[in-house]
Amino acid sequence: MPLQLRFFATFREAVGTKTITREYDAETVGDVISALESEFEGLEGQILEDDAIRPQVNVLLNGSDVEHMEGLDTPIEPDDTFSIFPPVAGGCSGGRP
Repeated sequence: MPLQLRFFATFREAVGTKTITREYDAETVGDVISALESEFEGLEGQILEDDAIRPQVNVLLNGSDVEHMEGLDTPIEPDDTFSIFPPVAGGCSGGRP
């Protein structure tokens, strides 16, 4: 089924572009993420850890966080849009010690 996948920050660098469209024989979010990690060497082990989405990684399906749905077991439909965000580092650069 055709899916649109959007990547941000370091995940975008690993894929080489912001958005891709792929046809996957997949039924769940977990199936798609496993396929992505297999396809792109730079994503391998970066999204999944111990059969779960890694802490601080955000996976949205059509704008909704899959962790608030059925997680990796969330069913997918043709033409769904995934947005995958890596952990964000940083903090305040203000003048407080």
